[in-house]
Amino acid sequence: MTTVRREVFGQMPPEEGGGEVEKFVLQSDSVRVEILSFGCIITTLETKDKAGQFSDVVLGFDTLEGYTRKHPFFGAVVGRVANRIANGRFTLDGKEYQLFLNNGPNSLHGGAKGFDKVLWSPQVLPNGVRFFRLSPNGEEGYPGDLKVWVTYTLSGGELAINYQAQTSKTTPISLTNHSYFNLAGQGSQDVYDHEISIEADSYLPVDDTKIPTGEVAAVQGTGFDLRKPVELGKHLQKFHLDGFDHNFCLHQGQDRRLVARVFHPPTGRTMEVHTTQPGIQFYTGNNLDGSLKGKGAATYPKHSAFCLETQNWPDAVNKPHFPNVLLHPGEEYNHTTWLVFSTA
Repeated sequence: MTTVRREVFGQMPPEEGGGEVEKFVLQSDSVRVEILSFGCIITTLETKDKAGQFSDVVLGFDTLEGYTRKHPFFGAVVGRVANRIANGRFTLDGKEYQLFLNNGPNSLHGGAKGFDKVLWSPQVLPNGVRFFRLSPNGEEGYPGDLKVWVTYTLSGGELAINYQAQTSKTTPISLTNHSYFNLAGQGSQDVYDHEISIEADSYLPVDDTKIPTGEVAAVQGTGFDLRKPVELGKHLQKFHLDGFDHNFCLHQGQDRRLVARVFHPPTGRTMEVHTTQPGIQFYTGNNLDGSLKGKGAATYPKHSAFCLETQNWPDAVNKPHFPNVLLHPGEEYNHTTWLVFSTA
């Protein structure tokens, strides 16, 4: 049985248009998750360890103010297009579109005011919550009125996130949730003792601005071969890696499949990622620097969390040989990601 509770979390500042931000608490016997109507943000995700103790395993803030200020997309749904678009530019039907540049020379996670920085309309479901918004034609430079629904449902140890969208004009779209996890509990200093595996035979090498070069490279014989579990800290050392911020190319298909697994031996916590998406961005919190005050006055240093963002491949709108990222009028965008928590 999942219970769903709603409560007021805060008020948007007047300069942001005001408006009440609600928090939705989804609770099963093994997982408790809190989600805001602002940015569809997962603020809390508590799960049991092997002793039956609950801990919050996602980074975030105690108050709305933390989320309305600049932060690295903690827990948020990002869009219209997750990840980077080179030079913030693309061409559709002979017309060039220019987006806001918010990541060096590139556009990242939807631009200056993406889906993570707006209020969504909530609807309570028996075992979760659905959020809706209309992203108007021209918002952040993107074409078409885009209707978007993001649905979170909790069943036992499984949190499902479903994304649906319809558009009035052809537009690129790639939605994901940008939660930062530490299975030792948020506020723990690093994720080096986590064991991770990713079911991918290839990955996308990137240039120095983190844009894929266009090559689809085999993981075999490289530090990107995560097909068998590796202990993260030792693996980074062995391959002299500063961390990961790369797209791993998943087996294509519309069906649900297991794509990543993280195990934390000291607590026994396991997290599996299942998805219908063609890619997963593995990010090890390389840009965290301890400057943000998080929940319970925790600081978040470099490598104190990881993200596993299921999505389309970065810059796919400019790379025709990447999976299709365009949504046309009359079609429906529909993807689901399942996060499955258990203890070993």
